[in-house]
Amino acid sequence: MKFEIPKPLQAEHHELHARLVRATKEPGAVGAAAREVARLLHPHFVREEAFALPPLALLSELARGGVTADMAAVLPMTRRLNAELPTMLAEHRQIVDALEALRGAARAAGLLEHERFAEALVLHAQTEELVLYPAAILIGEHVERSLNEAAAAL
Repeated sequence: MKFEIPKPLQAEHHELHARLVRATKEPGAVGAAAREVARLLHPHFVREEAFALPPLALLSELARGGVTADMAAVLPMTRRLNAELPTMLAEHRQIVDALEALRGAARAAGLLEHERFAEALVLHAQTEELVLYPAAILIGEHVERSLNEAAAAL
């Protein structure tokens, strides 16, 4: 079974990336701060897209009904997310610190677009921490528990 990151999350990541690319092209302190955000953010996004966000593909299906055996393929991703969650959160702290520097540089330069981008990305990180990562972990726990209960009932 393939787990495709939900389209709205894909679109949000693409939009955030495009806004970051624009900011990296600014001269001076704003561009330098944006490039530091990009340096920190790129490997983090790659990791998220590898194992943190794909499990969310099951959320709607699980809300509508039962668990199928092929959903077990999500378990390595959710286990990895659970194991690497402290690292993911530490990366967020580094990224947010870099975003605060970008926000300050953008404010000083009068570049509202980049200031608003930094604020939006901080909010995105909070959404991941408070909603998306926990939901992905719970998906794995639910799938595993359901499959274990089904196997025990046989």
